[in-house]
Amino acid sequence: MREVMSEIVLYDYWRSSASYRVRIALGLLGLPYRTVPVDLLAGSHKITAHFERNPQGLVPALEIDGVMMTQSVSIIEYLDETRLGQGLLPAEPLARQRVRALSHAIAMDIHPVCNLGVVRHVMDMAVAHGEDGDAARSEWMAKYIGSGLAGFDAMLAQSGTPSQDAFCHGDRPSMADICLIPQLYNARRWNVSFAHLPRICAIEQRCNAMDAFADAHPDQCPR
Repeated sequence: MREVMSEIVLYDYWRSSASYRVRIALGLLGLPYRTVPVDLLAGSHKITAHFERNPQGLVPALEIDGVMMTQSVSIIEYLDETRLGQGLLPAEPLARQRVRALSHAIAMDIHPVCNLGVVRHVMDMAVAHGEDGDAARSEWMAKYIGSGLAGFDAMLAQSGTPSQDAFCHGDRPSMADICLIPQLYNARRWNVSFAHLPRICAIEQRCNAMDAFADAHPDQCPR
């Protein structure tokens, strides 16, 4: 285990799915941190000071162990590897691969096409063609979040994931749950129903009953 020698600082936007994931992970590990809000709507992620933290101009950026880190999934894996025994990823290789696959289905397939920059471009293109930008956004979100969650649910049902599992894999939250819950927040925000996916609904209910998930919710975050 690596000893933490300095304050942990999270450069965060309250509605960012990626930042939400890191907030949950820090909470599950019991790691106190200080939040520095980065207002994406105001363009605060495009100023020089933030590019120095994250050259992509994205959130989150996490200052920990004397290093500035980016990319939420990579950060979560680092936390799992350096704060041993917490089980954000299982120890057994096949189980570990499965949790990664579930996590990537959201973080690398659903999220990138539904983030702020992409959706703004979709809206701009719709308006340029004389169409309703808000309607184009709603249709886009329904298509990609809806189909993505259906695929995730099908992955959960695959052989090797017992139906009695309380969470995405096993009886404790993993990186897969950490990725899932922020995506469900976004689904609700854009009126994408997942009520027909009862397994996902049950996992969400169990996660949201835990302090680490509840405390990381966007409504609890500084803006």
